[in-house]
Order: sequence, then structure tokens, then C-alpha cells
Amino acid sequence: MHILTVLDHPNPSSFSAACAAEFIKGAQSVGHTTELADLHAEGFNPLWTMVDVAGEVSPDMASEQARIMRADAICLVFPLFWWGMPSMMKGWTDRVFSWGWAYDQLDDREQSLQPARSGVLLVPAGARSDELEDEGYRAALETAWMKGTFGYFGFSPRQLEFLCGAQGSDTRRATLLARCFKIGATMPEPV
Repeated sequence: MHILTVLDHPNPSSFSAACAAEFIKGAQSVGHTTELADLHAEGFNPLWTMVDVAGEVSPDMASEQARIMRADAICLVFPLFWWGMPSMMKGWTDRVFSWGWAYDQLDDREQSLQPARSGVLLVPAGARSDELEDEGYRAALETAWMKGTFGYFGFSPRQLEFLCGAQGSDTRRATLLARCFKIGATMPEPV
């Protein structure tokens, strides 16, 4: 498979960047080809424009959509930011997976215009895993992202992985990075 990894973090030394690198190493370890879209390093413009509103495809969006068309699977890596996606990833999602290209209906989230692609979200989170569960954040984000957004975009199967506690200890960080490697190495075929 060819796997596109999309990274949103301005610091190339961030834990998010380390997660993306380990995921890619895992994918490559089993023979997958990979491509990295580092949104900050590439200067991606996340701002929704009148061109986007008009349904036109600007050259920058055409190039992002071409990356997706090459991919059999997509991994999005971004930190949990105010209980959502940071602005760069949200803007990438809003602009790239456009109406008329990714979807054209709202009644059935499983009927994307795109072919099925395996999808995983690797989300480093400052919150503890028990806090995500107990306060209902995990369920809310599962509903918003997995039952909503990424179904319309053709992610099948799709997986949401919260990576909690990276700041806790070197051992915890190493465990989470090993998890990212394993997810890359076991990425399922699209269904």
C-alpha cells in the first residue's frame, strides 16, 4: 500500500512529529511506500477562500488532492488542541476534502465520492486517558470524527488513537512511540 501521513505541528522536534516518524518507519518496515505532508514545513494555507466557496480547485488544492489520490491509506497526526484539531489540520481537512470531490450528499456518511482508504488519526493528548473516558470527550470526538467527518471522506476502516501521557516519563513516551510504529506496521487494507 501507499500511505500518506499528514502532520500538523509547527515544531519539527515535537512529540507529534516523532509519532509521525515512527508510524512511517512501521509502515516501511512491512514494505509499504510512504509520503509525508508536513503542513507547517510546506507552508500550507489553511484559510478557506472564495475560490473554495465557489467550488473551484486551486492549484494548491489540486496538489493535495493528487497526494490523496495516490494513497491507499491516510494517517493524520496532530495534537489534541482545545478538544479538537489544531487550525492547520482543520483547514487542510476543510479545504482539501471539498464538496463535489470528497462528497456531495449529507444523508449517508458512508457514501464518499472517494474510493475507500484506510484511515488512522494519531492524536497526542495532554489529557489523561481516564479523563477522556470519564468526561465523555472520547465519545464526543469519536462521534464527530469517526462517525462524521472521516466517513464522508471514505476512510474505511478508520481508527482513532489517543496518545496520552507523553510528557509523563521517558518510558511512557517510548511506549507510545512503539505503539505508533506498530500501527504503521499493521495498517489494514481499505475495505
